[in-house]
Amino acid sequence: MIYITQLVYVRPGQERTFETFEQVAIPLISRYRGQLLLRIRPDTSSFIQGETELPYEIHLVTFPSEKDFEDFSKDPERASMLHLKEASVDRIVLIKGQAL
Repeated sequence: MIYITQLVYVRPGQERTFETFEQVAIPLISRYRGQLLLRIRPDTSSFIQGETELPYEIHLVTFPSEKDFEDFSKDPERASMLHLKEASVDRIVLIKGQAL
C-alpha cells in the first residue's frame, strides 16, 4: 500500500479550471483501486506554522501498489484533460509514503 500526499498550488484566477480537471480526475482514482482519503482546502485559520505558502488544496490518496498509481497517472481520460491541470496549477509537491 502506498500513500500519496499532494500539496497543490493553483495559479490565482485559475481555480475553476482546476476544479474542472478534478471533476474528471478524482472519480478515476477508484478505477485503479485507489481511494481519496482526504481532500482539504486549508485556510489561514488552519495554518499554524510553516515556512511555505498555503497550498490551494491538500490531497491524501492511497493505492495498493506503485503500479496502480502509475496506471492512474497514465489513464487516457485523465490524459485528455491534462491541459486544464497544466493551465491552472503553478506547482505540486508530491510526497510518497507508507503507513508505519
